[in-house]
Amino acid sequence: MGVTIKKSNLLAVILAVFIFAATMLLVPFSKASASINYGEEVTAVAQLYNGAKFKYGGTTPKGFDASGFTKFVYKDAATEMVIPRTSADQYKIGKPVKLKELQQGDLVFYATGEKKGKVSFVSIYIGDGKFIGATSKGVKVVKMSDKYWKARFIGAKRIVK
Repeated sequence: MGVTIKKSNLLAVILAVFIFAATMLLVPFSKASASINYGEEVTAVAQLYNGAKFKYGGTTPKGFDASGFTKFVYKDAATEMVIPRTSADQYKIGKPVKLKELQQGDLVFYATGEKKGKVSFVSIYIGDGKFIGATSKGVKVVKMSDKYWKARFIGAKRIVK
């Protein structure tokens, strides 16, 4: 039992396939109407590593320290940004941001070391008053309003638009 196709239908199918194929070839060259929100994208990438282990000096998913985590995420995200290695050096870049103006992807800085007021920890703001960072208990989401973190907050920087 065979299928019979009229010549006019066959030509229509061939033409449709040709138009579809030509359109698909041209799509990569057309301008996209939507733009990437780099802050949201950085946040999404950071959350992929939630639960990763802490490792002093760590810069890979096998183990991160705070600034190793932020450096890795910014490079791994669509921003492909290379930022400084240490939290203190990361604090030197970008535009200062007030707490009430924080956006996803902003870096938030804390003084967790022995010297009060000296940046020693960095993480990524994810919205709703929370950040994700490589704490001593691994990469996790933390409320900025927690007593420990609130008392040690230094400032925030925006390094992407």
